[in-house]
This record gives sequence, structure tokens and C-alpha cells, in this order.
Amino acid sequence: MKNLGTTAVYQVYVRSFRDSGGDGFGDLPGVIEKLDYIASLGVDYVWLTPFLKSPQKDNGYDIADYRAIEPVFGTMEDFERLVAEAEKRGLKIMMDMVINHTSTAHEWFQKALAGDEKYLNYYIFRKGKNGQPPTNWNSKFGGSAWEYVPGLDLFYLHLYAREQADLNWDNPAVRKELQDVVNFWIGKGAGGFRFDVINVISKPAVFEDAPGGDGRHLYTDGPNVHAYIRELNENSFGRHPEMLTVAELSSTNIGNCIQYTRPENHEFNTAFQFYHLRIDYTNDRKWEPGTPDTDKLRNTLNEWQTGMQRGGGNMSLFWSNHDQPRIVSRLGDEGPLWKESAKMLATLMYFLNGVPFIYQGEEIGAMNGGFKSIGQYRDVETINHFDILKNEGKTEEEILGIFRQKSRDNGRLPMRWDGSDLGGFTRGTPWIGLGQGTKANVRDEEQDVDSILVYYKRLLGMRKTYPVLSSGTFEPIAIAEKNVYAYRRCLGANTAWIFCNLSRDSLVLDIPGAGMELKGFRAVFGNYADPAVPGQAGLSLKPYEAVVYGNF
Repeated sequence: MKNLGTTAVYQVYVRSFRDSGGDGFGDLPGVIEKLDYIASLGVDYVWLTPFLKSPQKDNGYDIADYRAIEPVFGTMEDFERLVAEAEKRGLKIMMDMVINHTSTAHEWFQKALAGDEKYLNYYIFRKGKNGQPPTNWNSKFGGSAWEYVPGLDLFYLHLYAREQADLNWDNPAVRKELQDVVNFWIGKGAGGFRFDVINVISKPAVFEDAPGGDGRHLYTDGPNVHAYIRELNENSFGRHPEMLTVAELSSTNIGNCIQYTRPENHEFNTAFQFYHLRIDYTNDRKWEPGTPDTDKLRNTLNEWQTGMQRGGGNMSLFWSNHDQPRIVSRLGDEGPLWKESAKMLATLMYFLNGVPFIYQGEEIGAMNGGFKSIGQYRDVETINHFDILKNEGKTEEEILGIFRQKSRDNGRLPMRWDGSDLGGFTRGTPWIGLGQGTKANVRDEEQDVDSILVYYKRLLGMRKTYPVLSSGTFEPIAIAEKNVYAYRRCLGANTAWIFCNLSRDSLVLDIPGAGMELKGFRAVFGNYADPAVPGQAGLSLKPYEAVVYGNF
């Protein structure tokens, strides 16, 4: 695909975007209603989270039929109309392909449960060991990764929820089925694909126990993963070079990420990795209270930016998605500096080298939900961990404090289109509450020239207007102050310097020679009306200030 750097993607979590029918669930007609808004942002693709037939045990990431649409989200005619209306506005629809596993309600799995040998080989069934699961692997959602089927006297593997049975990608018939699925949706007009946890599809030849039950090193970036992906590419989306494809990579490394995304490898265009979002994990544990480590953030971003650049791979740029809490709550300010911090975070991330992915609500500064009881949560991972954390000895209030900080539901609250109680999302009862955070909404921000929304539009416009910001090389700038992240983008005679203050304090940076090096540069973008001016003594940044200096 050409011009990756100028491409931008807007992610829609369908069930929380816009409910057109009043049943409390967002739907495809609701997305159609808001296409003009999405186009106004300056993006090129609309990534839709799964809307296919599903029991919704993991909000659609448990697919029961790859060729049918879940009725709560609409019909096939709705999808076809969405594609056509998007094209009128210069947008392409990107689908979320969940092909590491299916729902246990899928016809294939039901036939396997009935003992059909063909379909038993579509999944990963194994004999237990002395009445115990085949290995001690933990599911990513808690508990064992194996589920026993008494009628078969076998266990099946589920790296995620027990209703999400892992497919056997070593079976050529399975790979052919999934190629056909991708081609079916290409035929329906899909313009791109995001592939869910695609780097765990290749399991080891021999299943063995892992220290502490953490089997990630045994099934992540497995032995045949690159061969299987190249085969998928060659037989489906690779025949359409204009398509955008992105891989979600769980617990990967830079070397493999380069392999997945280097154009000559014919795998994917770009990829998500998550190390920059683990900076508030305590002892590498998600479900513990945590404070963001900004020095770790700087080092992680620099490592991945320089490593991917050196290896010729392509990165996805993102702060938020349906699996993450809201970034302004995580790294910014929920109080008087909310607007400044949200703009700073956008500047920091989306002038890096890669493809910007903007998650719905991020562009208006959406915050975490602030739920006060377990009954308000809907996420299977969160609900499962309530009992797990209680068994570890945590109190209910401690657990709810962790959930308010880290639950995936923080990013899944309904989009606020206006300032009403239900935010213009629905006429009915929303499937999940709107939360206690800011009532920031699209209507108000569209009318405010200084809003976060307007800032996002300007930022994406800058990337498309100035090649140095979309295609320039990345160079980290060494800053002693751990709460400042700084880097350069360079292309030919043009250079952009980006400085971002990650704290609520004013900071003076000692940058030797900055006054001379920045001579001839001007502030071309920033989140304050009176941006910092570099001098011989250094640079003074206001709380959460972001400023871009350029010679263009």
C-alpha cells in the first residue's frame, strides 16, 4: 500500500457508537448516520469492531458465523449500504477479523463436540494428564486455558474465554476456510482488515507446562506463524494492493514485528504492539494499582521507533482502543488541565513515524467511567478477575479501584454526541452506563475553536500537508527531565522538533545549544496560544505543553 504515513484510521466500537433503533446497542445504521462526522476528522479508514453473528460472550470477539451479521447490529444490506455511503465520502471500511478462535457456538465446534473427526481437527483437542489439563497454561481471561469435554474425554484449548476455542492453524483445511472468509468480505466491499491476536495462531508441536502457567513464550510468534500469514496474504488481501491491513500482536518483539510489516515480506501493512501501554503495570501485573512510569514510556517509544525504522517495518500509532482505559485518565489530567493534557498526548503520539489510529471519543477527551460497583461492568475479563482478585486477598474496594483505573469497559462507554443525559447515543436504555467522567461531547466541541476535537482535525491535517511529519525519519532527543518527551522528524531540508511536557508542572529544559540549533525555526503547532520560545538557556514548557517547531 502506498502513502502509509499520510493514512489515518478511526476506530468505531460499534455497540457504543450510535444506536439508531433505540434498543440501547450501537449498530451499523448508526455508523452510517455519523459518516459525515468521521469524514470531517480527516481520516481515510473506518475500523469497525466485530459485528458478525456471535453469542457476545466477549462482545463479538467470539464469532459463531463468519458470513452473517449479528441482528442487534443490523443486516447484510446495512453493511453494503455502509460501504457505499463511506465510499461517497472518501472512506473505506476496515473489518475486524477474529480468526485465532471461534465461538464454541460455531457450527464447526458443535460438529466437533458431536465427534465429527473432520471438525475435531479444526480445533486443538488433547488428552489430559492424570485427570488434569494437558498443560498448566493460564487463559488470558483467568483460569485454565483448557476446558474439559466429558463426552469426548478431551480438553480443548482456549487462550481467551472458554467460549472462544482456538482454531488449529496447522490444518490446511482450516487455513483454506479462513482465506475464503476474508475473500467473502472483500467481495462485500471491505477495504481493509485488522487481524485480532494474529501472532498466536501457530501453536507449538509439543504442548508442555510453563513456569507459573504463563505459556506466552510457547505460543506467541510461533514456529509457522509467518508462513501461515504469507499464505493468507497470497490467497486473499494480498491480491488487492490498495487494502490496508493491521496485525494485533500480543507480547511480540521488534524483530518479529518487523517481519510482520516489512513490505517485501508480504504479510501486513502495519501492526499494533502494546509495550507503551504497560507503563502503569506493577511488577508486570495489569490487575494491580499502578502509576505511569514516564521514563519507561520514553524509552519504550524510542526503542520501537528506532528499531522499526532500522528494520524497515511499519508501526501503528495509538493511545486507545476497546481494550484500553482512556488515555487522558491514564496519562493526562481529569481536572482543570484536561484539555491541555489531551492535546499534548495527541501531539506526542500522532507526529511519530507510523499510521495514526484514533479511537472513538479520544478526539473529544473522553475519560474513564468511574463505576462504583461490579454490577456496572460488562467486560468478561473484568468480571472474571473480580473473583480472582478476591481470592488473592484484595478487598472489594481495592478491586473496584483497580477496575476504575484499568478495566476495558472504561474505553467501551457510549459515545457522547451531545450534552444530554444519554449523550445522544440512544433513545433507550444503553447496554452499559455512560459513566461519571466528563460530559465532553461532539456538539459542544464542534462549536469551540479551541476544543480537543478541533485540535485533532488540525493535527491530522498537518500530517497530510507536510511530508516531514508523515514520512520523515525519527530521531529521539535526549532530555534529562523524565517528564518530557522530545524527538525530531527529518526529511530533506525540512525538520520538525516536537517537545511534550507529560506533567502538570512548568518545566525548564536545559538543552545545550538549543537556541542555535532552532535558529530559523518557528512554532508551527501546539496546544497553547503562546507557545514556548527556545533560548540560549533552554526551553520553558508550561503544564502539559506540546509544541512543534519547524522550518517549513
